[in-house]
Amino acid sequence: MKQDLKNRKDVQLLVSEFYRKVRKNKEIGIFFNNSIKNWDEHLKKLTDFWESNLFFVSKYSGNPQKAHIAVDVENNQQINAKHFGIWMNLWFETIDEHFEGELAQRAKNNARKMSSHLYLKIFQNRG
Repeated sequence: MKQDLKNRKDVQLLVSEFYRKVRKNKEIGIFFNNSIKNWDEHLKKLTDFWESNLFFVSKYSGNPQKAHIAVDVENNQQINAKHFGIWMNLWFETIDEHFEGELAQRAKNNARKMSSHLYLKIFQNRG
């Protein structure tokens, strides 16, 4: 039986496994692999983000909106709804492979909200 997310170690597993899939994905991997220069640093930052998001601790500092807009600009504004859908499917798949419970569901719900927000902000930025 799978357990729920309980601590930073669980979040680190989730984030690492998820981005392993993202990096290999033929449709969205290019956006990440072209933009991220130091994967160890990026994974730590994203672990901080999701740990803060799920456990209400204050570890993350950054601006996801600004970062995603910059990635879209760097990629000639080629990011679209399909890419966000692939991201969401990989996120849900990774959660379901490793975890179940209230925080696992919160990770899915928060990702839905975040991806919708970022998707809209990217397109607003295009004018």
